[in-house]
Amino acid sequence: MSDLSRVLAILGEVRTRLVRIAWVLLPTFGFLLFFEIVPIRLDLFGIAVPFGYPWPSPFYNVTAQVFRAMVAWMLPPGVTLLNLGVGDSILVQMEIGMLLTLIVGMPWIVHEVGAFLVPALRRNERALLRQIGIPATALFALGTALGLFLITPFTFLLLFKYVAAMGLAPVLGVQEFVTFALLYSIAFGLVFELPVFVYALTRLGIVRGGTWMKHWRGAILGSLVFGMVITPDNSGITMLLIATPMMALYFGGAYFAARWERRAGETRRRPPAAVGAG
Repeated sequence: MSDLSRVLAILGEVRTRLVRIAWVLLPTFGFLLFFEIVPIRLDLFGIAVPFGYPWPSPFYNVTAQVFRAMVAWMLPPGVTLLNLGVGDSILVQMEIGMLLTLIVGMPWIVHEVGAFLVPALRRNERALLRQIGIPATALFALGTALGLFLITPFTFLLLFKYVAAMGLAPVLGVQEFVTFALLYSIAFGLVFELPVFVYALTRLGIVRGGTWMKHWRGAILGSLVFGMVITPDNSGITMLLIATPMMALYFGGAYFAARWERRAGETRRRPPAAVGAG
């Protein structure tokens, strides 16, 4: 097979995987924008069980319901949200819809990407991918959940205390609120992937385990820069709230990477067991 034929075959496979992903993501995105979940309670054997059913609603849809839940959970009492731009409310629904679509469709995306990459991986790389797949997914979900339900509400509470101390009106644009909340929460999910990334590079033999601890100063500086870039505001408070757990996760990943390398070295140096004569 010529190089051109090989490239065309790869591009054809990429196209097939993207189409299969789109067949899942696009209907999900459309459902979120054009349906609402009507809550009801079902009486099962004398127990009231919360339930919900979809109902067409292009305006008050699932994304609008999620937005109202975010406002109630994240913002301190008394904060007023303003629709500053004509299309801000539409853009907010689109942003929330895209995030929810990615969350719901992530297992299918991971499946398709894995099916595309696995044939090109070596045996040890396939084994590593299987080992870190579940921890990586769990850590991303944990980081995003902590950012969404704990860190982001705490950040808004802290920032608006400064607003109250200066006697200013607690007002926030709806687009700014949603962008901050979503980016901040996703940033925590990405930060929680750091130990998996560090461990995987050592397992693949790309970075020595001791190198991570040797360059700890650069890691701290990189954490501060990442926190400054990823946070959509210009206060140092949000930067530190991102950078501090990032440093801890980096050192945790460095510890496990060094421990694996040390144990692997001991296994290689261990003499083979003697076989006794029968």
